[in-house]
Amino acid sequence: MQAEVKIKQPKYQDGGIAVTNINTKKGVIGILTGGGDVPGLNPAIRAVTIRALREGYQVIGIRRGWAGSIDIIRDKKADNSNNYQTLTEEIVNKAGRTGGTFLHSSRTHPGHIAAANVPDHLKDTYNEEINDITPEVLKNLDFLGIDYLIPIGGDDTLSYAVRMYREGVKVVAMPKTMDNDVPGTDYCIGFSTCVTRTIQMTNNLRTSAGSHERFLVLEVFGRYAGFTAMLPTMAGAANRCVIPEYKFSIEKLTELLSEDRRKNPSNYSVVLVSEGATFEDCDMVYCDTALDAFGHAKLGGIGDIVSAQLKDLSPKYNNGKPVNVINQKLGYLVRGGDPDAIDSIVPMAYGNQALDLILDGIHGRLVVLKNGRYDNMPIDAVTSSKKIVDVEKHYNTDRLRPHYHSFEMKPLFIMTSE
Repeated sequence: MQAEVKIKQPKYQDGGIAVTNINTKKGVIGILTGGGDVPGLNPAIRAVTIRALREGYQVIGIRRGWAGSIDIIRDKKADNSNNYQTLTEEIVNKAGRTGGTFLHSSRTHPGHIAAANVPDHLKDTYNEEINDITPEVLKNLDFLGIDYLIPIGGDDTLSYAVRMYREGVKVVAMPKTMDNDVPGTDYCIGFSTCVTRTIQMTNNLRTSAGSHERFLVLEVFGRYAGFTAMLPTMAGAANRCVIPEYKFSIEKLTELLSEDRRKNPSNYSVVLVSEGATFEDCDMVYCDTALDAFGHAKLGGIGDIVSAQLKDLSPKYNNGKPVNVINQKLGYLVRGGDPDAIDSIVPMAYGNQALDLILDGIHGRLVVLKNGRYDNMPIDAVTSSKKIVDVEKHYNTDRLRPHYHSFEMKPLFIMTSE
């Protein structure tokens, strides 16, 4: 059964009238955003919606990522306003230049729902400790009459999109994550703004580090991949960086930062620490042992530990005197606010790419940037490999910083996983 979704007829800016009944449309496109928010999601939603409406499609925004897809009550009289909404040009234009996602997001994995999180109307059917509610997702998409689904997310959100495709859903996906670690693409929505913010905030904190002649330690995002630490360091924001791909020696880091500090006329030095970075013979540092639906514990705290140990070891390299530390976790500061230029342009292009594929009847694809050109590839690329920093090629393990080799014919952001 398809849901009859009727809304007030909106006018396009060019004077055209949008068709308002799902059953009379050329087709229905669903779109959702999952995982962490990043600047660039709203421009992507806007691009999809405006192009789709003008091509004769209805667009339904599924709210709260995959969570909205499991909470839908398949009854025309039910209030599903918290689970989906019909998108219009007016709605997406209002949000299209802002950060975050107006559709909201979650880290829900419909194939792995704890009993406490099963929607009330499904508790009689799904009462195991962990439940796979995928059959309900498929029924709900059919209830909405969705012909194509466009999920926007990182490898967790998109790994379930692969499952949807294998279940028969026509999926065209977009890569999003400030870590830039979705396999198959050189660029993920949110990465440029993250790097921009990191450079800006590091430069802002330099004044305090210099005034007090301290080490400046900044913890940045990056669970498995160190791109968000590598690029700002390469751009000159920091002297050193430590990344998840290489277990580092705190003794070596202290020695290097002390050397950097002595050479600096203002007597300070800076290190960027990926949240997933680890010491030699140690594991990742977690701030919470609870796991999300994809099995990840929340990282956080490596910056605190690095800071404490730098201070303890610093007398050895500073004539017996300790060096104090400014320790700052950038966290959500780099994912909040409006998108930069790249995260306004790329989502627009990705959204139009997705519509090009749909208009050609093509699905099971991931829109990507490869070697500076827009392209697409099979969606199962998301689950077939890992995208991490190639340490041998890009990271100097002796100097704990990026390699500076020839940039000729390199992509815009230099480092890919290939």
